[in-house]
Amino acid sequence: MRIKALFFDIDGTLVSFQTHRIPASTIEALEKAKANNIRIFISTGRPISIITNLTPIQSLIDGYITANGAYCFTSQHTISIHPMDKSDVIRMIEDANERDYPVIIAGERTLVIHNRKPIVDDIFSSYLHVTNIDYSKTFHDVKEEHILQLTAFVNKQQEQAIASQMPHSSFTRWHPLFADIIHRNISKANGLEEIAKALDLRLEETMAFGDGGNDIPILHKAGIGVAMGNASDDVKAQADYITTSVDEDGVWNALRHFNLIP
Repeated sequence: MRIKALFFDIDGTLVSFQTHRIPASTIEALEKAKANNIRIFISTGRPISIITNLTPIQSLIDGYITANGAYCFTSQHTISIHPMDKSDVIRMIEDANERDYPVIIAGERTLVIHNRKPIVDDIFSSYLHVTNIDYSKTFHDVKEEHILQLTAFVNKQQEQAIASQMPHSSFTRWHPLFADIIHRNISKANGLEEIAKALDLRLEETMAFGDGGNDIPILHKAGIGVAMGNASDDVKAQADYITTSVDEDGVWNALRHFNLIP
């Protein structure tokens, strides 16, 4: 079955954690894939408001799975949107206040850092190089919007405690210091299915790339799932193919391996 669409995680897959840039080999590989009539999609845990590091390939992108599948769209159409249950959102905010941990609240238009702590800056500003967060926003600014995702800076034990009180939500991790929370039963895999259906693609015609725990569902769902060489061991164990790391031409090498680029 010919591969017609590629789905890429951003951090650790397209963008290096070391340089905060897309490697030149990856840009060239995507340009060659696009010239070969293969569609290119983003599949990320980032809400759309903080997808700021894809400028070199922006013109090549056909669509997005964002917020771990909560909001999927192409340049022409919204494919799907799955807001969280408001009662679950309120319960998490209450718990964050009670136990004093920060939560990132991603609405349809607004991003809020609730109960800001240094760990948020350490991860999102330094590690992920997100530079456009407006820290003056509060929960009041976003509470009337559909909430697409929460990111809670909790350990696994804390996660288990609050998850039992949020029955309409699901939790996923790609970093040990925080958990992403979205509507129950939604994932990047659901986003893949919804985009494939909307664009008349067969799942066998898709290939997905990733490196974190939140990528496992889409690696399973796609026709071919590719783990980056820098991926965690549990991700590698679930992939159909393991390429080299993002900093070692991983995307280029995988696309050459499957004869998708010359």
